[in-house]
Amino acid sequence: MTGPAVGLWLFEHRSFEEIRASAIPWLETFCDPVEVEADRDLAFRVQEPAVLGLHALNTAEAGMFFLSEDDCIPADDEDYSGFSRPPVQGLILAAGCSGQVNHILLGHLALAFAQRLHAVIDFDGVLGFTPGDRAEEAAELARARALVASLPGTVREVSYDTGGGDRWIRHVGDLQFLSAWLQHPDFRLVK
Repeated sequence: MTGPAVGLWLFEHRSFEEIRASAIPWLETFCDPVEVEADRDLAFRVQEPAVLGLHALNTAEAGMFFLSEDDCIPADDEDYSGFSRPPVQGLILAAGCSGQVNHILLGHLALAFAQRLHAVIDFDGVLGFTPGDRAEEAAELARARALVASLPGTVREVSYDTGGGDRWIRHVGDLQFLSAWLQHPDFRLVK
């Protein structure tokens, strides 16, 4: 079973090798192991969550995390009009398994990486939205939008092509929004 993932959108290009090289020494201060996989992705396991501000989190149920380059950003089918310019590069930060501990760790890792890289966070879906009955989809989307709007920070809805002429949206937020979302009692990432 795989866990949640978020994207990190950069607006100034850096080589993935440079990003990886600068991340490894930092990750080694609180993760073990930190490995470069055959496909160049970083794989790591959080051992000291206090470095991320999580002093009381038990990581016994936490899985591996992965950082890789997102070759699909920028995408031709996404509407970046909510930004002054489109992202020039994307990264994927993913948890290897699900569960609340992994959602929390991934959220805090995303916050730290976004700070280090001056990135915005692509939540890879609609926060607070539970897919289900098409008849209730509009009401569910309205509830999700109200939830997101109730938090400080900036969130954009980025529409994209789902195939067959349909479009859907994903939330993309800034550091202030993610920081507030991490403190919300309903915090959960999209899986």
